[in-house]
Amino acid sequence: MKRLSIVLVEKLPERAALIAEALGRDHDLTVIDTDKGLARRIADLAPDLVLIDLANPSRDVLEELSLASSPMERPVAMFVDRSDQGLTRAAIEAGVSAYVVDGLRAERITPILDAAIARFHMFQRIRAELAATRAALEERKIIDRAKGILMKAKGIGEDEAYALMRRGAMDQKRKIIDMAQAIITAAELLK
Repeated sequence: MKRLSIVLVEKLPERAALIAEALGRDHDLTVIDTDKGLARRIADLAPDLVLIDLANPSRDVLEELSLASSPMERPVAMFVDRSDQGLTRAAIEAGVSAYVVDGLRAERITPILDAAIARFHMFQRIRAELAATRAALEERKIIDRAKGILMKAKGIGEDEAYALMRRGAMDQKRKIIDMAQAIITAAELLK
């Protein structure tokens, strides 16, 4: 694992020391001993990874964590001594990459952090692919609408309308989506 900047949220100094020892000197570790202002502190520190060790997490901590939007920006691993289904669901919905029940043990830290980082990157790729798919779908709708406008105005078929838009975009050194948007805007102005 490469050298990481890690924020550890742990109220008890003795537990924080055990975790720091388990992580070794391979990482830059900052300990936050309170969950007050957690979102702001995490945002200010901008770590590579957030590690939270809580005996019993509260919804307030999860809400504070999601307010920081940090789970969407970086992996978050949460270790808890006990949990219930509602808190587990809330943690996952807040974007926690790893939610480990039964506390934190030194020999488990590195593999769990590796898994949290891998899971975070996998979800980041999925979110990017979803955003790209949505954008492509929106572009397709705009292009189809512009084709419809051309087909009606010029009395031509779908393929001809698309070819006309494509040729116009190439002539003007524009993207076809920009040409389609211009056609829609012009048609709306002429109504």
